[in-house]
Amino acid sequence: MDNSRVYKMPFATVYPLYIKKVEKKGRTKAELDEIIFWLTEYNKKSLQEQLDKKTDFETFFKQAKINPNAKLITGVICGYRVEDIEDKLMQKVRYLDKLVDELAKGKTMEKILRK
Repeated sequence: MDNSRVYKMPFATVYPLYIKKVEKKGRTKAELDEIIFWLTEYNKKSLQEQLDKKTDFETFFKQAKINPNAKLITGVICGYRVEDIEDKLMQKVRYLDKLVDELAKGKTMEKILRK
């Protein structure tokens, strides 16, 4: 599967869609940011820098320090089991998608952040 289109997509284009998705379900941008910070170890400043630079997904995840507990993220997203995705970069993208879905579906932050 050619994932280059996804990898070259600016994170800043998708971020507002994540916000819209979670806010539509009664969650907040602050909660979305918290899960992004947890997964990537970015903080408010470094996330904003990535957004300002219009960093693509590939660079966004290559510069991130993925939380070691990310391997606890399991389940199906877009028809694929995240734990079985062999392409490590795509797996990180799908980890984030899965966390955003869990947030939108009303899961508690404790469960989303695998505490």
